[in-house]
Amino acid sequence: MDDGNRAEDEAAGAAAAGADDGARPSPDALMRFSEAVRGWFLDAFPAGPTPVQEQAWEAVEGGESALVIAPTGSGKTLAAFLFALDALMREKARLAATKPPRGVRVLYVSPLKALGADVERNLQAPLAGIARRLADEGAPAPAVRTGMRTGDTTPDQRRAIQRNPPDILITTPESLYLMLTSKAREVLRGVETVIVDEVHALAGNKRGAHLALSLERLDDLLERPAQRIGLSATVRPREEVARFLGGPHPVRVIAAEGRPDLDVRVVVPVRDMTAIPAFPGADAGGLRAGRGGGPRRAPAEEAWKSDRALRSLMAGDKPRGATPDSRAGTSSIWPLIEASILDEVLAHRTTIVFVNSRGLCEKLTARLNELYAKREGLMAPGGQADGGPSSHLRSDLGSTSELAQGAPEIIAKAHHGSVSKEKRLQVERELKAGELPCVVATSSLELGIDMGSIDLVLQVAAPTSVASGLQRIGRANHQVGGRSTGSIYPRTRTEVIDAAVVAEGMRAGAIEATALVRNPLDVLAQQTVAAVAMGGATADGWYATVRRAAPFSELPRRAFDGVLDMLSGRYASADLAEFAPRIVWDRESGELSPRPAAQRLAVTAAGTIPDRGMFSVVLPEGDGNEGRRRVGELDEEMVYESRVGDIIALGTSSWRISEITRDRVIVEPAPGRSARLPFWHGEGVGRPAETGRARGAFLRAVAAGLDEG
Repeated sequence: MDDGNRAEDEAAGAAAAGADDGARPSPDALMRFSEAVRGWFLDAFPAGPTPVQEQAWEAVEGGESALVIAPTGSGKTLAAFLFALDALMREKARLAATKPPRGVRVLYVSPLKALGADVERNLQAPLAGIARRLADEGAPAPAVRTGMRTGDTTPDQRRAIQRNPPDILITTPESLYLMLTSKAREVLRGVETVIVDEVHALAGNKRGAHLALSLERLDDLLERPAQRIGLSATVRPREEVARFLGGPHPVRVIAAEGRPDLDVRVVVPVRDMTAIPAFPGADAGGLRAGRGGGPRRAPAEEAWKSDRALRSLMAGDKPRGATPDSRAGTSSIWPLIEASILDEVLAHRTTIVFVNSRGLCEKLTARLNELYAKREGLMAPGGQADGGPSSHLRSDLGSTSELAQGAPEIIAKAHHGSVSKEKRLQVERELKAGELPCVVATSSLELGIDMGSIDLVLQVAAPTSVASGLQRIGRANHQVGGRSTGSIYPRTRTEVIDAAVVAEGMRAGAIEATALVRNPLDVLAQQTVAAVAMGGATADGWYATVRRAAPFSELPRRAFDGVLDMLSGRYASADLAEFAPRIVWDRESGELSPRPAAQRLAVTAAGTIPDRGMFSVVLPEGDGNEGRRRVGELDEEMVYESRVGDIIALGTSSWRISEITRDRVIVEPAPGRSARLPFWHGEGVGRPAETGRARGAFLRAVAAGLDEG
């Protein structure tokens, strides 16, 4: 599938579904567009626009802000962008004889860099199609330019955006904040439309509160507030998220009716999880589940009261050392899960396997490739090779095995946030083209990235929430009218309960409610320093701006003044550098002015994503002016336990460590060699309160049934 086909594919699927339901395209819906746009759309989608698109275009034409809620593949991309594309082309054609206005007109904000890159690629299809229509008519085709500004954008590319800004800028919440806190904000003064994709991923956390303040700061730059369009596949309650999107301005909610068609199963590849067969091999050193001749059980009526009691009831369902690398002689379910997943992968064209952590992503990817190589007779004789992980390096995640020289392409690749941008893009391209049978991914592929024709989605362990499960399983056959098929593989008996509860919630469409984060003062402090650093402000004026943002709409003046007190040095202490004054607050005039280095502080401490203590993994410097190419990143504890000469696995490749510096690990390729699998800390999986309550209700029902039985 071409990179530019996402918008066409999702609209085509949606249009086809609408036709199946007996809905006929409305010719009036396209009359608001120019002839070239109408012609291109009907050529691409003869069935016409979807109801969601019609309603969205009506709202956008009327100048309304809109929250568009519809399943993946229902045409949301064109619903948000098409009117703006048409307006840009009309304006450029009208002003062709004069100098057209410079600056960004449409701002697209995505919570994921990969999603933004995907949208940038996929906008090329309608742009090229409309240009061809104009050329066929003998009319000039105005060039509508797109650009991208994220953390992966190089300094040269950022300067190019300032010198010659694109018409459509694709960015992230953090990069928008950085632009507003630098000279780059000048290119945003002409913004007319702001599109926030996957808005549900932002509305209920501090990152969303941070974005809400950035959007109000943006409006302060403009002659009139920008029109805002939010896109989401799963969100509840709609009104709360609409308020987050619009702030003080009304937002029209446009929602597709009906639930996604899901076929989700919970798969346990063994008949009895209390009698998992031991796997032959070397002595496992006491790694079997259960001790002392039989499982210890807590009373059934006590089991639901805590996870610990539940695990006791379930007979210690997580064997010590039960990882894919310690299977010999153990009663682990891992080999059965791995074999079942590989069978599913081989039975389908393209499969995504979702996991809940980066460490498990690397581990499972390695195991699938090893199992596939073993089936195909590609393993090196003797299994482990010289130069493999030494005893001091054997982590809980284990290690990979050596492949025979000249082994063909692997069957699975890893995709997560600690893999380099280049590797992630390569995986996405291969996935789109149908060249990769399997991708093992974290939430990095959960949101609306177009991934081509996915036959099946598998999930190892229960998704963290019903909404997450719907997003993930919805990746399969993601077009309206298509049934998304997926399976959840619990690893323990406790996870069987979690999987059953989440699967039932998915079938019922019981999405967890989104609650806005109220008055996060750390976010307010950061944005206050940034706003003041860009030219000063007044306390009253800034307070009014802050209160326009929905998360701060009820912020008491006393709390606001307390933040100003802190930032202006009221609590300064020689022992606490964090309380050093950042701004000057003249209480008589109300003027706020920056102290030296305030702007630098604001941009170096940007956003709400915490510093995770990571080391960049890079290749040696190339010839000439080539810098170090980034491979990915490792947890600092993993680096601390590593030595020069060790071989590590990252992104489905093996790398030999050649040097460890203060903040980098320099590596060289070690293809086919046995490698230690990486780990990352700080990835504890929680659950929403509603999912926890549903789990508790399920356990109480089970306990009552056991008592009655």
